[in-house]
Amino acid sequence: MENKQIFEKYSQLFTEENHKVNLISKNDEKFLWEKHICDSLALGKFFDKYGIPQTMLDIGTGGGFPSVPIAIKYPQIKITAIDSIRKKINAVQNLKQNLNLTNLNPICNRVENLNEEFDVVTSRAVASLDKICDYALPKTKKGGYFVAFKAKKANEEINSARKILKKYNAKIIDIIEYVLPTDEQLTRNLIVITK
Repeated sequence: MENKQIFEKYSQLFTEENHKVNLISKNDEKFLWEKHICDSLALGKFFDKYGIPQTMLDIGTGGGFPSVPIAIKYPQIKITAIDSIRKKINAVQNLKQNLNLTNLNPICNRVENLNEEFDVVTSRAVASLDKICDYALPKTKKGGYFVAFKAKKANEEINSARKILKKYNAKIIDIIEYVLPTDEQLTRNLIVITK
């Protein structure tokens, strides 16, 4: 199946799952492509600069963002998608099966219970940067990257996270800005942290 066809099938399947389990708001469903899939695929901007990793962990994957779009577009990456809410992980599991995403491993658990480290760790719309760093950095390999998806308040969050970055001997090395293809031209940021 071509990429475009897979994404069309994915959009349809996601909408069906969303009607069973409220993964995103009904209002947001109309902007599934612009606000969620395109936003997730913006991670490609990071891959273009820093290379495609072998392993990736998506913390608080929720309805599977960015894990599912990334699993579709980059079948060579082994992706672990973790969330502590069972019904959300079940929805991601259904998407995995229906789209035959053999590189995706959805897990219902808390991230602190995971015993491995990953080349790249991501988190989108989970918590403030200082809080999420505390979960993500212990799971990031030395020389690996934690990439946080952030909106307008990125700079405020960066200031609040300084102490926690120091704790893990980590530093912000890049902020990749991009714009979502919506009418209001929403600006987003990928905050790239390494240790």
